[in-house]
Amino acid sequence: MEIPNHTRSSDPGNPLRSEAASAYNSHMDHSDIDQSRLDQRLADWMVGYRHAWESNDPDAIRALFTEDAEYYTEPYAQPWRGHDEIVKGWLEARDEPGDTTFDWVPLVVTGELAAVQGTTVYIAERTYSNLWVIRFAPDGRAREFTEWWMKQPD
Repeated sequence: MEIPNHTRSSDPGNPLRSEAASAYNSHMDHSDIDQSRLDQRLADWMVGYRHAWESNDPDAIRALFTEDAEYYTEPYAQPWRGHDEIVKGWLEARDEPGDTTFDWVPLVVTGELAAVQGTTVYIAERTYSNLWVIRFAPDGRAREFTEWWMKQPD
């Protein structure tokens, strides 16, 4: 699958690329898993997330998460639980299509977990640094999603 330009920040020359993350992943023993398959699963999930973010389509949102998933909008917040709460919370806090750009790079990708570093630019307003932790179910949907978002200085 071709990854759209807005998610190509995993290119080695991108400043978001973390040397520590590269070192971490290069020293991990991945002999029992197909790392390229895991990387592609994350890329596909991220493309789906960005599509849901841009479209606010309830079916696209649901497709990302297991029926009993937990979505933490902040690590200490009460999560949205299950499809109904996730869709409701997402749509209440939604961004409008075209309001943002988003670049990301994987920091860690394992069989059940991915950590993603991102930058969200709200076109007319502000820029945020993001850290996402995604815990995957065996079918590739998220069973838990936690996001940290920090406003960058002006």
